[in-house]
Amino acid sequence: MIEPLPSDRAANGLEAQVLAQLIAARRSCRGFLPQSVPRAVIETMLRTAQGAASWCNSQPWQVIVTEGDATNAFRDALYAHASQANWADQRERREEPDFPFPLRYVGVYKERQRETGWALYRSVGVVQGDREGSGRQVLENFRLFGAPHVMILTTEEDLGIYGAIDCGSYLANLMLTAQSLGLATIAQAALAGCADFVRDYFDIQANRKIVCAVSFGYEDPDHPANSFRTTRTDLSEVVRFIE
Repeated sequence: MIEPLPSDRAANGLEAQVLAQLIAARRSCRGFLPQSVPRAVIETMLRTAQGAASWCNSQPWQVIVTEGDATNAFRDALYAHASQANWADQRERREEPDFPFPLRYVGVYKERQRETGWALYRSVGVVQGDREGSGRQVLENFRLFGAPHVMILTTEEDLGIYGAIDCGSYLANLMLTAQSLGLATIAQAALAGCADFVRDYFDIQANRKIVCAVSFGYEDPDHPANSFRTTRTDLSEVVRFIE
């Protein structure tokens, strides 16, 4: 059980500072060290994330976590499947998500998508127009970016989109807790695009819908893909106050 913070910390805002620092420091890691995370640390991360809010306290999330040889076996099988399904080519890939992917990105959403994508490609030496190079980087999703662990996050089918929203709350808790424990994470919708394959591989029941995967471990600080940061827009663009 997590004990409440002492009143003096609440009074001077230390807990808010710590949370703000964790949020600012968290990022999607795309290059991991091979070192495994001790089971006790993983369980601490999962136990803390379990405190996430959910509609009617339904707690719809369930997770599968791989370790050791199981991660490598899944990585190899997943990469082979993604390669066969042409995931390296955006025009040809065969997607099969349980929850529909965005119909399109337009306006400011397209601008943000492009900004992030080209920052990533520049960091790994892929120039604009190099479809082969960008395809190789896309396939790194299915190598789990070298992570020693991957988590498959599922929700109950009957709870619909709100079960998936609750899983988003759980996911945010999980990634911030990981950051506090010195772990790096990346949430991966790409694996949700292979939902049927992932479900068959792990023998997941048909009523469990795949939300996303989370690869995690220790960040490789020397990996070029970890050299950039995404930006966040100003409050004025996302908040409207009514007085």
